[in-house]
Amino acid sequence: MAPRTFWKGYLKLSLVTCPVAMMPAHSDSDKVRFHTLNRKTGNRIQSRFVDAVTGKPVADDDEVKGYPKGDDEYVVLEDDELDSVALESTRTIDIQTFAPRSSVGWIWYDTPHYLVPDAKVGEEAFSVIREAMKRTNTVGISRVVLYRRERAVLLDARDNGIILWTLRYGDEVRPEKDYFGGIDKAEPEADLRPLMDKLITTRTKDWSPELAKDPVQDELLAIIKAKQKGRKPAKAAARQPTEGNVVNIMDALKKSLEPRRK
Repeated sequence: MAPRTFWKGYLKLSLVTCPVAMMPAHSDSDKVRFHTLNRKTGNRIQSRFVDAVTGKPVADDDEVKGYPKGDDEYVVLEDDELDSVALESTRTIDIQTFAPRSSVGWIWYDTPHYLVPDAKVGEEAFSVIREAMKRTNTVGISRVVLYRRERAVLLDARDNGIILWTLRYGDEVRPEKDYFGGIDKAEPEADLRPLMDKLITTRTKDWSPELAKDPVQDELLAIIKAKQKGRKPAKAAARQPTEGNVVNIMDALKKSLEPRRK
């Protein structure tokens, strides 16, 4: 079943405008989830906000956002003040800039959403924008208010629709050079290259969702199923880390290829 629409508004490019709807492109609703229980009573435990000084519970109406300005001092912002910051981007995705698709590094991509036309009358305008991005191999860059914050977003034309990615904020992405700058650029020996290329070739296959399967979830479900039937779940073998000391890379590559030959 298709996920429920959680945002409706307009997609705009200059004077071309069309109504659109947005749905999350992923879901974690099928993940195994646990409640925290009181071991002695078997009852669920509730989480509540309490005053850090008095220790007393705080009512929902008394919870407000505060920006720290010093030790134990805050600037209080009410909900209407937070909402007033959002302007046109609350309900309009206005594409102001295009960028080559390959120029946006994967590290900037955050959360994917499906963007579709929300009315028959808007399908032509939607398709005009979509096909233009396909022909030029570009992505649209815009801004929209999602999750109570204005986000930079990237629009990528796919098939008959558009995938809208929220982008990470500029101060969230750390520079690569801070981590990779100190790594020596060692060139592998020439006779190692064909062996490594062959190893990669033997393990190459087309992408499928099975490659991103969660084996831990399967094991958890097996344990839960066994306990529901009153059986003692089988004890999973502990996963031991492998040794990292490779004495001879050539020997290691040859050994890695042996099972494939057989």
